[in-house]
Amino acid sequence: SPSLPEYFVVPSSLADQDLKLYSYSFIGRRMPVWSWNHPNGSALVRMANIKDVLQQRRIDQRICNAITRSHPLRSDVYKSDLDKCLPNIQEIQAAHVKLKQLCVNEPFEETEEKWLSSLENTRWLEYIR
Repeated sequence: SPSLPEYFVVPSSLADQDLKLYSYSFIGRRMPVWSWNHPNGSALVRMANIKDVLQQRRIDQRICNAITRSHPLRSDVYKSDLDKCLPNIQEIQAAHVKLKQLCVNEPFEETEEKWLSSLENTRWLEYIR
């Protein structure tokens, strides 16, 4: 995938040929990327959706098993669909544009209460929180 970094962490139990085969199943060929590791062994792995619903369970299970085997404590994988609870990039960009417009709006004649309300309506603070 042209949108992935040149190098990334792969659980050793996943064979190269499996990765190549699985990559075609992910939207944009965006393989799971091990993004962050905590000293207690927890890891954050980002993964695109799998195109074929029939293959999704098998591929998802294979990758999750490989991650579990790579975990120092053999902890189970906890999955969360962030698409449902986080804004997408377009929403963040729109909020940033609204924030910039609010901050450079001249002349500044609004009351503090109205300005704070306008700031809240940009949703910028909510997104960066």
